[in-house]
Amino acid sequence: MGKKDHEQKDHEQKHHRKHTRKSSDDKNMMPDTQAPIGKGEYQDGLDALELELNDVARWLQATGTRVLVLVEGRDTAGKGGVVSAIAGTLNPRQCRTVALPRPTDRERTQWYFQRYVQHLPAAGEVVLFDRSWYNRAGVERVMNFCTEAETAAFLRQAPAFEQMLMDDGILLFKYWLTVDQAQQEIRFAERRADPLKRWKLSAVDLQAREKYAEYGRARDTMLAATHTPFAPWTLVNFNDQRRGRLALIRHLLDGIPEHAVPETLIDIPPLEHPPLVEHLKKRFTPI
Repeated sequence: MGKKDHEQKDHEQKHHRKHTRKSSDDKNMMPDTQAPIGKGEYQDGLDALELELNDVARWLQATGTRVLVLVEGRDTAGKGGVVSAIAGTLNPRQCRTVALPRPTDRERTQWYFQRYVQHLPAAGEVVLFDRSWYNRAGVERVMNFCTEAETAAFLRQAPAFEQMLMDDGILLFKYWLTVDQAQQEIRFAERRADPLKRWKLSAVDLQAREKYAEYGRARDTMLAATHTPFAPWTLVNFNDQRRGRLALIRHLLDGIPEHAVPETLIDIPPLEHPPLVEHLKKRFTPI
C-alpha cells in the first residue's frame, strides 16, 4: 500500500463517525445553550484556524492531495459566509469556490452530475461547493423543479458517484448547516433591510420560507440515503454563525491527515540601488 493509500485510509477512518441527528421538522434538535460568540473572540479563533488552513494548503501542494468540501443547508444558514471564511487567506489559484447558477437548457439534458464534474479539484487543490449536486434532494425536490423519479434516481446514484471520487483519492467532506426558523426569519428581515444584502433574497426564497417542514423531511430522506461510511454527513449548528464557522473549520482540519510541512521562507535581499520612482509620459496620469 502506497503513501497516498495510507493517507486515504486514515482519512476514511477519521471521517467515519455518526454526525447526523435526524428529525422531520427540527423540533428534536437540541436547544442552544451557549451565548453567541463576540466579534473579538470569533476573530481570535479564526486567526488561529487560518494559520492551520495555510499549513494544509502547503501540505496539499507538497503531496498533490485533492480536497472537496460540500456546504449545504437551508436558506440563510450561512453557507456563503463559512465558504468565504475558509477561502479568505488561501491562494485563489489553489482554493476555488463553486456556486453554480441554475442549469441551462442544455445542461438539463445531461447526466445530472455532469456539470459538477468539471469543477472537481486537480492535484493540490481545494474546491468549496456553496451548494452542490445535493440541490436535487433539497430545493429542486421541495420546489418541484424535478420529478420524484429524478430525485429517487439521484439518491441511488449519489453514493456511487461519491465512492468513485473517494476511490480516486479525493478527500470529501459534506456539511449540512442547521438553523431554526426563528433565526431564519431574522436573517430574511436583515437581508430585506440591508441594500448590500438584498441580492441574496429571491422570490424562490420567499416561497421556500413557507416550506420549512418540507425541507426538513427532504433533508431527512437525503441523509438516510447518502450518509455512508465512506462519505458521511456532518451537521453543524449555525444558529450562531460565528460559532458555527469555527466549529466547521475545526472539524475540517481535524479530518485531514497530518499536514505539517516545513515552510520555506524566501530571502529578500536589499536592492542594489536606491528605490526607483514610476516615470510616466505626460499623456498618462495616475488617478
